[in-house]
Amino acid sequence: MPFLELFDETLDINSTENYELSVQGSPDGLAFSILDTIRNKFIMIRAFEPEENKYFSTANINELISRDDFLSKRYKKINIIIPSQKFTLVPSALYDPGKKEEYFSLNHSNDDNDPVNSNKIEDPDSYLVFSSREPVHRLFSESWPGIFPVHHLKPLLHHISHARKNTHGNYIHLHVERDYFNLVIADSNSLFFCNTFRYRNISDIMYYVLNVLKKLGIGQEETIFFSGNTEKYDDLSSGIAMYIRSVKFAEPSGKFTFSYVFNDLELQRYLCLFSIVNCE
Repeated sequence: MPFLELFDETLDINSTENYELSVQGSPDGLAFSILDTIRNKFIMIRAFEPEENKYFSTANINELISRDDFLSKRYKKINIIIPSQKFTLVPSALYDPGKKEEYFSLNHSNDDNDPVNSNKIEDPDSYLVFSSREPVHRLFSESWPGIFPVHHLKPLLHHISHARKNTHGNYIHLHVERDYFNLVIADSNSLFFCNTFRYRNISDIMYYVLNVLKKLGIGQEETIFFSGNTEKYDDLSSGIAMYIRSVKFAEPSGKFTFSYVFNDLELQRYLCLFSIVNCE
């Protein structure tokens, strides 16, 4: 099982009530970070991934949670992120909480009767309606009672809403999960494209991205930002760089810093996990 662990020497398991815990989990993997809220500094990350071409079962995730010495502690604040490829955005002016299943069904089927949830998004002013796999949703609810889960796009859109304001022209962001990716495009004033695409290989991602940019009239003289399951100089970023002028990797930002132990970590891989602390 691929495993990542980084922690600062100041990490104290007896001081967790001064810490903010953020957990992201799905059959694709489980990761959590700890923010020291006194110093506003990230001091720990642990991440577990299934073996190649495999997925975690709910029992696997439950075992990882139950045996981890930090996940059973009390914290000042806890954030839970459940990635999901099924979502839709509903403008706040049109949103009725009693109709979230109806909004969801306009774009997606729910053959497994998974729970349909919603998160308030500040920019754009909307509600993010999404489904989460019922066994995982139930496990997280039992592990952290009273903590309402958020979709991974909530911290991602929060990051983009701030990053795009410092960009001239279009802001293009590609966030890659294991079987799907999110493509978000905005200008300095508003978001105008946000969608999910399933893929099987790198060629699929390149095809969808370049086709969308072409249809929107966006040329090659642009910058595209990467996050999620992608690294510097990998096949995806190298391939996109053949068609787009500039490729950059999104850096988490906010009123926090990182311990020196994170210096060599590809921070864009955990952009949503770190960015959730910026969200209300």
